[in-house]
Amino acid sequence: MAVTILIPTALRAFTDRKAEVEVEGGTAGEAIAAFAGAYPDIRNHLYDDGGNLRSFINIYVGEKNVKNASGLETPVPDGETVMIVPAIAGGKAPAPDCGARSNDKGRRP
Repeated sequence: MAVTILIPTALRAFTDRKAEVEVEGGTAGEAIAAFAGAYPDIRNHLYDDGGNLRSFINIYVGEKNVKNASGLETPVPDGETVMIVPAIAGGKAPAPDCGARSNDKGRRP
């Protein structure tokens, strides 16, 4: 079954900048495996050393997160869209209040 994989911007460097590709697969796992097979440089970004999908990678079939369905065994109907969504985390805590007042126009003492 032909399905379309939607590729997030952060991973397009490994897909010749393609935003989507078509692969064959009857389940989410088969589709992602076919995608990784077509673009081997992306494999390490999707799978850990044990061959399991990395915990911060979310896969959607249509609008449903496979983690809330049958996991990678979630069926993918012919012509459906499979979306890869890496979780985003991190950043840094806001700076402590340095006593700046709202009328300081962003200046700090």
